Amino acid sequence: MPNDELNDREKNILRYVIQQFILTAAPVGSRYITKKYDVGVSPATVRNIMFDLEESGLIIHPHTSAGRVPTDKGYRFYVDSLMELQKLKISEKGMITKGFENKLLETDEIFKVTSELLSRITNQLAYISYPKIDSSIFEKLQIVSLSSSRILIVISITSGLVKTITLEISTEVKSTQIEAVQSLLNERLTGLTFKEIRSSFTERFKDVPKDHAGIIRLFVDSMDKIFNEVKQADSLYITGAKNVIKQPEFEHPERFQSVIELIEDKNIIVHILEKSIDQNQNQVFISIGSENDDEKLDDYSLITKEYKMGNSSGTLGIIGPKRMEYSKVVSIVDYVSKILTEFLKPDNSK
Repeated sequence: MPNDELNDREKNILRYVIQQFILTAAPVGSRYITKKYDVGVSPATVRNIMFDLEESGLIIHPHTSAGRVPTDKGYRFYVDSLMELQKLKISEKGMITKGFENKLLETDEIFKVTSELLSRITNQLAYISYPKIDSSIFEKLQIVSLSSSRILIVISITSGLVKTITLEISTEVKSTQIEAVQSLLNERLTGLTFKEIRSSFTERFKDVPKDHAGIIRLFVDSMDKIFNEVKQADSLYITGAKNVIKQPEFEHPERFQSVIELIEDKNIIVHILEKSIDQNQNQVFISIGSENDDEKLDDYSLITKEYKMGNSSGTLGIIGPKRMEYSKVVSIVDYVSKILTEFLKPDNSK
C-alpha cells in the first residue's frame, strides 16, 4: 500500500514503533505496543498491522523472533507526516541564550561556541560552516608588509567577517606604493560583492599607474585566493565525538571508527551541506541514511539549517544515528539558527 494511503491506525502503530525504538534502541514487538499504548486492539491485530507496514517497506524485523525497527523509508514518513515538534524546555533555551551572552566573541569563537552548544544539548555530532562570502559586500582592504617578500592582505566584509591572506611578492615594494595601491583598491572596490569583484577586477584596474602595476598584477594572479570562497572543508567546525559515542549504536569499535572518519574527512559532510542549501529554502533540512549520497553516512541522519550573517549565510546542524530524537533535534537546530542569526546582525552591538 502506498504510504499516503495509511489509515489512522496504521499511522499510529508506525509512530509508536519509531518513538519506542528511538527511546530504547531495541526492536519493538506487537505485545509491547499494546501494553505501552492505548491502541484499542489485540496484539494479534497490531501484529497484522505491523506485517502490512513491513510489506510497505516502512519497518523491518532484524531477526526471525524479534520485533520491528524502522527503515529509512519509515523514518522519512515519520518526519514528513507523523512527527510533532517538541517545544524546547526553558532550561534548554537558557543554555543556548547564555552561550551567546558574550558580545565580544570573535567570529571564529562564536562558531565554536555554537557547535559545542548544539552537541552538548543533543548528545550528537554538531557542525557549523563558515558563511559563504560570494554575495558578501566588500567594505575595505588593508595591506600590511610582513617582510621584503611577503604581504598580508586583510579584507573586511560588511557582515562583520574578516578574511586574511598572505602573498609572496617577487620584488621589494615601497611603503608609499602599498599605501597608494591600498587606497586605490578601496576606492574602486568598496560596495561590490566578491562575485562582482572577480568578474570585473581586471577591467577596473587596466588604467593604473605603471609604478602600481606590479602589486595590481599580484592581485590579478591571486584573484581566486583573495576574492573567492574559503573551501568549506577548511572552514567547518565539528564537535561532539565524546557525546555521540555514548549512543548504543557506537558500543562496537568499528562504529566508533566511523565517527572518527566523519570528523577527519569533512568533505563528506560538505557535500551534504551543499545539497541542503539547494533544497531547504530556509527550512530545516533532514537527510536520512541512504538518502545521503555517501555510503559512509548510511547509518546516520543529518539535520541542517541555514543561518544568516549580513549578506552571507552558512549552515549548522547535527549528525547522529538514524535513531535520533528528530522532534527534539529539529526544534533545537531551528532555534539555534535563529538565535545565531540574530546575534550576528550587523547592528547587534558587541
